[in-house]
Amino acid sequence: MSSGSRRASRFLQEKEEEAPQWIPGLGNDKPKPRTLGTSFFGYVPDAFAEKTPFLPSEKSAKKAGEDGVDRQVETASPQSEPSEHPDLLHTNGQREMDASSDEGVVTEEVVVPRRVGRRDAEPWDTLSLDATDESAQNRLLIKGGRVVNDDMMQDADVYIEDGIIKQVGLNLHTPGGTRVVEAKGHLVIPGGIDTHTHMQLPFMGTFAVDDFYTGTRAALAGGTTMIMDFALPQRGESLVESYHRWRTWADSKVCCDYALHVGVTWWSDKVAEEMQELTEEHGINSFKMFMAYKDTWQLGDGDLLKAFKSCKELGALAQVHAENGDIIKENCRKLLSMGITGPEGHEMSRPEEVEAEATNRACVLANQVVCPLYICNVMSKSAAAAVGENLRRGTLVWGETILAALGTDGSHYYNPCWQHAAGHVMSPPLRNDPSTPNVLMELLNAGDLQTTGTDNCTFSASQKALGKDDFTKIPNGVNGVEDRMSVIWEKGVVSGKMDPCRFVAVTSTNAAKIFNIYPKKGRIAVGSDADIVVWNPHATRIISAKTHHQAVDFNIFEGMEVHGIADYVICHGRVVVEEGEVRAVSGMGKFVPTPSHCPHVYGRVQERERANAPSKVERAPYDGPIAQLNGDGRMSMQEGGIMAVNQETFYTRGPTRSGGVNLHDSSFHVSGAQVNDKSPKRPSVKVNNPPGGKTSGSFW
Repeated sequence: MSSGSRRASRFLQEKEEEAPQWIPGLGNDKPKPRTLGTSFFGYVPDAFAEKTPFLPSEKSAKKAGEDGVDRQVETASPQSEPSEHPDLLHTNGQREMDASSDEGVVTEEVVVPRRVGRRDAEPWDTLSLDATDESAQNRLLIKGGRVVNDDMMQDADVYIEDGIIKQVGLNLHTPGGTRVVEAKGHLVIPGGIDTHTHMQLPFMGTFAVDDFYTGTRAALAGGTTMIMDFALPQRGESLVESYHRWRTWADSKVCCDYALHVGVTWWSDKVAEEMQELTEEHGINSFKMFMAYKDTWQLGDGDLLKAFKSCKELGALAQVHAENGDIIKENCRKLLSMGITGPEGHEMSRPEEVEAEATNRACVLANQVVCPLYICNVMSKSAAAAVGENLRRGTLVWGETILAALGTDGSHYYNPCWQHAAGHVMSPPLRNDPSTPNVLMELLNAGDLQTTGTDNCTFSASQKALGKDDFTKIPNGVNGVEDRMSVIWEKGVVSGKMDPCRFVAVTSTNAAKIFNIYPKKGRIAVGSDADIVVWNPHATRIISAKTHHQAVDFNIFEGMEVHGIADYVICHGRVVVEEGEVRAVSGMGKFVPTPSHCPHVYGRVQERERANAPSKVERAPYDGPIAQLNGDGRMSMQEGGIMAVNQETFYTRGPTRSGGVNLHDSSFHVSGAQVNDKSPKRPSVKVNNPPGGKTSGSFW
């Protein structure tokens, strides 16, 4: 037996002896999956309130296993309700139940991956039987595929080691024991970047049901390897505290990498200071302002200008949700008074022109202070046109459209089923125009719009029912994080509107460039992160809430057949999705800082300011007469012959010898004050016939 074979045998024997949990292929019993309690996915007001996962209590004992994972044993009464603690859902997806105790006590063992700088191997990383040594779990070769970047396609293999792309090309030399993923006939593309998500967002009295575990796990299933979420403080709340709260929610749960935008929902000098702290110390380079949600998050134009100026000074990117909140509030009041309370009222209250007006206004305001601007949620043709027009005028603006606007339309708001209609409620709303999705897709291809997000913010049917009698109380949000890549491929590439390179640009590369994480993300190249998707362009699937990986019970793309499936998804150099099976582990993702002063965004700012800087006109000083104003705002007589404007000296000629008005003078004066200003108005005279009578009939 060779030395390599002996090492492989010894390695597998050690793993079998440890076997702390079920490993596919090793023959030990698979634990039963956890049954989800309805309380978690229902309306739980404090479901995601500040809770530290797996804190020891009087009924819990924590121990550390030799295999590098922490274990915690909890005891509970068999009659107790299912736990509403969100973190209990997100271990390795397993719970071992031991009901054999004579005392009728259920013992639960929860396996929590240990958080370290460099993650230990997961069980599914050690399955390759041809491994020659322990380091083989960090080596991967994607062979036989066509590599697609935003600017080129090439037939090439990709070799990965320790989570980084080491080689791209043909006939690569790789170490023995490297795992091989066969990609013949497939495309090898950068992992998707969803620029706009809201996992477990507290909103309108409830919380989004997809948290940072179920949401990111579903993202990986669809080929997205990074999300960008929003930390949104309430009015008057600290931005820094909000940022830390979102980090606490996310870090222990995320299955893929994530970044954060931070909302500016109110304005003061303290907000400006905290923006600086977030940018310089916490890796935040984008701040979102709202022009909608009056009385909660909306900023007026004056505060918007201040926020834009702060972003410019910090080298950050300003984002806006562009809708006219004042008009929306008035429209809602009017519609409710008319008895329109259903989901259709949501779309009626936020017409397309309200979005377009706010989009253009945001561009104008940002352009006045030369602040780069990112328009979130472009949902209509008019708003997209406003972005394109400002772009061509030289405004530094980028547009993001949302998957829902590309894959469906607002006709669903008029569906007779209230639950179906409410499931599509989001802001800005879907437009009741069947041509909108095609137009937005064409603008993505043309470059008027640059990125695609999902605004993934999911609420169950029971949560949507909070607004059953008032559309303004329906929690806003839809799904999309799992289906984004497939739907855009179907509507864009399969339809012939864009090629695979442009598909990569709008789903990954452009986002990486705009938010300053390129080429670490968004590209397959030596030195880039090994976040890669082996894309099968020929396979099809039917989208359905019954089969998706998200926690929500509704899918706005229900029944849609799409081409294009992520056969393999590699995250951090590890295969986390293989032929439909998701092997993601809670907490394996990490926070990705986004540095300020992005060259792609700010590269033109300095030169543009220099080129467009205003300059005064050099001229000789004025040395002529200067009018003087008296106390009542009228000019007084001075040297130079300027006459004061008053009734007594209105005429330049005196009266005639008989005392009459000198008719050689006009009664009109350029001062604006006229001689008959105080005279009573003469009654009007209606002339029925012109002089000489009226003419009827022909002259001939």
